[in-house]
Amino acid sequence: MIQVVLIDIDNTLLSFSGYIKEAMRDGFAQYGLKPYTEAMFPVFERINNSLWEQIEQGTLSFEKLTEIRWNMIFHALGISFDGRIFERYFRDKLFSSAVPEPGAVELLEYLSHRYRLGIASNGPYEQQINRLRVGKMYDFFTHFFVSSQIGAQKPSAAFFDFCFKELRGSGFPNLLPEETMIIGDSLSSDMEGARRAGVDACWFNPQHKPRPQDIPIHYDIDSLP
Repeated sequence: MIQVVLIDIDNTLLSFSGYIKEAMRDGFAQYGLKPYTEAMFPVFERINNSLWEQIEQGTLSFEKLTEIRWNMIFHALGISFDGRIFERYFRDKLFSSAVPEPGAVELLEYLSHRYRLGIASNGPYEQQINRLRVGKMYDFFTHFFVSSQIGAQKPSAAFFDFCFKELRGSGFPNLLPEETMIIGDSLSSDMEGARRAGVDACWFNPQHKPRPQDIPIHYDIDSLP
């Protein structure tokens, strides 16, 4: 029986994609760059996802990502501007951004009456916690597992070992992996992390992507309510 549910933040509880489009549109206008178009978003997504996959694999640090991300994106878009300046704007704006995914609050209200809830997120701790507060989601959770605080990224064993150590020390001394579930949108961090940790995997898949053959997924959902 499931006792603890771990939930991802970006593109699961809060719409990271929605924030990106808003930040690019407003930031490009603020710095006098070419106007944002929807065709630019897939460029950001491709480069950003590639960099985060390297972080998950342990071949790139988050600090290095922040140094190179927007220079790579601007190069691909044919924009001449210092990406490090835009990264600072981007991160400052992200700190207070909270665009809820449809049904996210209703999901938390339902789950919080039945399970212990914990956040499981890759990213800077202070930023992710503040976004939960802004989005009025913070109070649903009793544990906040964020990679910068832990010193390890999903899907690594070290990340989930830390989660279980903390949970077993705060009310669940005999918690088993099979009594735990993670809900998230990322195959490479959330679902792969669930596979490595032996926990149930619930894939938030609103785009109806095909299920992978090499990662066991217990539940596949396309909406949160």
